[in-house]
Amino acid sequence: MHRTKVAALVAVGAMSGWAGLAGAQTKSVADSIAEYRAMLQDDNPAELFEAKGEELWKTPRGPKHATLQSCDLGQGPGVVKGVFVALPRWFDDTGRVQDLESRLLTCMERIQGFDAAAIAATPFGKGEQSAIEGLVAWISAQSRGMKMALPQGHAEERRQYELGKRAFYYRAGPYDFSCDSCHGQAGKRIRLQDLPDLRSNPGDGVGYAAWPAYRVSSGELWSMQRRLNDCFRQQRFPYPGYASPVTIALQVYMGVNAKGAVSAAPALKR
Repeated sequence: MHRTKVAALVAVGAMSGWAGLAGAQTKSVADSIAEYRAMLQDDNPAELFEAKGEELWKTPRGPKHATLQSCDLGQGPGVVKGVFVALPRWFDDTGRVQDLESRLLTCMERIQGFDAAAIAATPFGKGEQSAIEGLVAWISAQSRGMKMALPQGHAEERRQYELGKRAFYYRAGPYDFSCDSCHGQAGKRIRLQDLPDLRSNPGDGVGYAAWPAYRVSSGELWSMQRRLNDCFRQQRFPYPGYASPVTIALQVYMGVNAKGAVSAAPALKR
């Protein structure tokens, strides 16, 4: 009984002290997290993935023993600077809108002879999926500091935006969740972390303009496809197919909404 009373008094005292500390606190939780990221950014492990990606881009690989230096990511064969902030976009040669990862699958199959379907079926972080993670890290880094400017000139690009919007607001699953449940209102947080409002430009280096990113909690670099896959998991939806139409459409919607935001990819996340 005595121990119980002491424990209760200690708990009350600790809560009072915490309340006083919180009252005196001048920085928000978001500010503290931003400060934490800034301290780690100079040594962002994503740089290791960037180095790997550059090597993969320039090294002859695959059944055809070829490099990816002739791959057209939207700005011409071999051009990587500035392509990330303009993807997903329409590609005439495939007749569809593609994001960075689906476009890399096209190039790896056509130029290097890899089986794109087999890569798409490979778990994240394994085999050629690991190679793609390195490639997206390096390619996205070549556009760091540039502003998001996804094109909407082609009719299919505009259609994909509308499809992505519908997917963003679609509610289903055991908890009746949608993307909008977490990212459709300003000021929301989860586990002390702010959730960006993805219906508009949430700010520089936030939301769409921050992925791919190195996740400290898992010690891995996550591409946008992997990020979306985890969002579907948290909504208790079935996993989407890798580079499937719904993942492309969602990226078009978020990317167009992020117009003008400065890309920070590959960024650092919790």
